[in-house]
Amino acid sequence: MFSYKPNPKPVLSLSSNLIICHSSPSTPTPTFPSVNRTKQSHARIIVSGLVGHANLMAHLLLSLALSPSPPLRYSLSIYQNFKYPSVFATNNLIRCFAKSDSPSHSIVLYSSMLRKHAKPNNHTFTFLFQACSKALGMEEGAQVHAHVVKYGLADDLFIRNALINFYSACSRLEYSKKVFEESLSSRDLVTWNTMLACFVRDGKIHLAEEVFDEMPERDVISWSTIITGYVQSGLLEQALKLFRDVMEKRLRINEAMLVSVLSAAAQLGLLEYGKLVHSVAKSLKFPMTTPLGTSLIDMYAKCGCIEQSKLLFDNMPQKDIWTWNVMICGLATHGLAKEAIALFEIFINEGFAPATVTFIGVLSACSRAGLVKEGRHYFKLMTQDYGIQPEMEHYGCMVDLLGRAGFVNEAVELIDKMQVTPDPVLWATLLGACKIYGYAELGEEIGHKLIKLDPSHSGHYVQLSTIYAKSNKWEEVIRVRRLMIERNTNKTTGWSLIEAHGRVHKFVAGDREHDRFMEIHKMLETIGTRIAEAGYSPNISSVLHDIGDEEKEIVIKEHSERLAIAFGLLVIPDGECIRVVKNLRVCEDCHEVTKFISKVFEREIIVRDGSRFHHFKDGTCSCGDFW
Repeated sequence: MFSYKPNPKPVLSLSSNLIICHSSPSTPTPTFPSVNRTKQSHARIIVSGLVGHANLMAHLLLSLALSPSPPLRYSLSIYQNFKYPSVFATNNLIRCFAKSDSPSHSIVLYSSMLRKHAKPNNHTFTFLFQACSKALGMEEGAQVHAHVVKYGLADDLFIRNALINFYSACSRLEYSKKVFEESLSSRDLVTWNTMLACFVRDGKIHLAEEVFDEMPERDVISWSTIITGYVQSGLLEQALKLFRDVMEKRLRINEAMLVSVLSAAAQLGLLEYGKLVHSVAKSLKFPMTTPLGTSLIDMYAKCGCIEQSKLLFDNMPQKDIWTWNVMICGLATHGLAKEAIALFEIFINEGFAPATVTFIGVLSACSRAGLVKEGRHYFKLMTQDYGIQPEMEHYGCMVDLLGRAGFVNEAVELIDKMQVTPDPVLWATLLGACKIYGYAELGEEIGHKLIKLDPSHSGHYVQLSTIYAKSNKWEEVIRVRRLMIERNTNKTTGWSLIEAHGRVHKFVAGDREHDRFMEIHKMLETIGTRIAEAGYSPNISSVLHDIGDEEKEIVIKEHSERLAIAFGLLVIPDGECIRVVKNLRVCEDCHEVTKFISKVFEREIIVRDGSRFHHFKDGTCSCGDFW
């Protein structure tokens, strides 16, 4: 077994910079005696005159050590009454410290144990590695590892499992892997799950897949961990597919799995899948815990069902700050700015302290509704009353708010006063405002700055091209396009998703791959005829090519969201809402077309684009044409 040379000096300290690690998914927490019950037992022991019974008192410590948050002063007071504390009693106090906000005390107690010439056992080291993992005490943990070798416990299965987790927590994944691979005979399901969780935590999803495929057996932790890994790595479709496998095989499901799959459904905007997960949670009688409830609120909000989110939020038995943040941000995304602000005020009155993300929600709500006065107020409130230093996202909301409201010069001043260097996204936001209000000279300057800052990002070239196109500077458009080709950058492909009949259908502009594309294009022609009769006139300004107007009309009418909506009109029954998810911001013409479709065909259409939600009904959009 690979190891460090034993350090003859006992470990005396840990870094004071304690960081809590993300825990891997786990099974439901077992029920242990509460602290109050332990105190009642302690009282009976005192009344019975058995305080001197070392074994009884040691088991009192065990009861406290099993608690999720052991009371340290009480635990220590019991331990200090031992004249000659046993290894069992000391281990339990080490375990109490390992779970606390002061895991370094576990190491101090271990040092004291060594000075008293007490011999640690395998449980001692397991709890010590838990403490070092929580404190990210790499140096101290390495010394403890050396002691493991010194005491001949290197092959102990529990210690090896704790070691794998410890090295991963300290960002030494290569050491975790070495411990895992050193002894094929000293592995159990926990070993495999620990290694799997280590790869997932480090973002090495391909290695996690290898471990998962090689596992001799799997349990709910294994499946939950790999699903979580897929979601964290952005492999959302794989996560949903694996969850379906779990259900088809009738395997056990835990809360962590449900939360991860809800996140995947939310990010993809797949309402039917999200509803399926919700129904599974209900059928298995999962309690509405804060993590599960918050995930459901987020899923429904991101899938366009903001009313369902509000209903869940109102009925949740317990809410934490993240529940409130998710609801505030959900309202903001749907353009319900006044509701988001009102909820924020209730949040403050409830005694919660807003976090960075809370103000991102509030400021984005103001931005999406054009509430300039309110945006200025909350930006000032954040910095002056709550001492939160603005991050790039806050500046982005303010620049977007000011820029789209026409206060371009104020937005420029805000960027100039920033204490952090503006990133390309911020400049791109300002460039968008220049495009809207015709600040051609400033837009050209920002466009060139963006291309210099991030030459591989196709969007910057497209934005600059748009500004040139609006000024009919086609030679400049061609020059920028040529520059894109020379630098091997391409415009991000736009796509749209729609759920129907248990399947997810994906479209790109001009799509001919769908098995019903003939019907879809026939429906597009029907749409074009009927909305033209209703007064629709194409807006071809978003088409950057120097081609005839008729050709431009053909280009825009085959944008991905129009194909998805046409398909929705074919397959989704009358009276039901058509829901579309688009990866890019919807263009002006498609926005106008969708308004006409909602009126002419008498259908409610919800589109989630790269910026916000658009609820189209009776010829109007919830964004008020401000997006």
